Amino acid sequence: MSNGPGIVITGASGRMGQMLIKTILDSDRAHLAGAIEREGHDWVGRDVGEAMGGTANGLIVTDDALEAISKAQVVIDFTAPAATLAFAALCAQARAVHVIGTTGMTDDDIANLEPASRHAVIVRAGNMSLGVNLLTQLTKKVAAALDEDFDIEVIEAHHHHKVDAPSGTALMLGEAAAEGRGVALKDVSDSGRDGITGARKRGDIGFSAIRGGDIVGEHDVLFAAPGERIILRHMATDRGIFARGALKAALWGLDQSPGHYDMLDVLGLS
Repeated sequence: MSNGPGIVITGASGRMGQMLIKTILDSDRAHLAGAIEREGHDWVGRDVGEAMGGTANGLIVTDDALEAISKAQVVIDFTAPAATLAFAALCAQARAVHVIGTTGMTDDDIANLEPASRHAVIVRAGNMSLGVNLLTQLTKKVAAALDEDFDIEVIEAHHHHKVDAPSGTALMLGEAAAEGRGVALKDVSDSGRDGITGARKRGDIGFSAIRGGDIVGEHDVLFAAPGERIILRHMATDRGIFARGALKAALWGLDQSPGHYDMLDVLGLS
């Protein structure tokens, strides 16, 4: 077992939970200190290796988040907003780094993380990949360079199991575009079009969501003006890129003071 920091994974049975567990077990920079699932889940009480269809590794999945987090240096959390807020409070008590990849969080949810960030490091991002975070910076720069003659549309595609739309990454890209234009996204966001919607409003930032099959994640930022289009694109083909990014964020967070950070901080791009 690695002598590196102990990391607890929440939502252990989910696609990202299992990918995170595998990434940590394969790493020589950290070790798996716990795996959490909700009360009543059929993984609770089972060896996590066997639950994932492999060999036993001696670590038992628990529904006692308080006990698991109290023994960890880091918690990596790709669950749901309500669960994430509960885990944030426990991480603050334990002074554990809390890496959050949960999507679908509202402005109120994010504001409710602030008390925890006064006591522990929180690294939160709509997407943990290096490529997406570079795309975010490019989107901001292109939006700043182009006026409202260019409509902006964020187009995202994910697997048919995804429950929120637009995706956290799409919203991150929309925020970047709005920041580049010097406006608030909430004032110019245009999503969920259906029926007779009328003409597109000049200056709006639109969102289109596609759901199907096993698409890991694809994001385009379209800048469209009469006679020309610019498209910035990122395509993820391996969910492992998000797990590796989350592990990078976890290790980076160990050396930081309490506060609320994002992947641009981790990558030195902020």
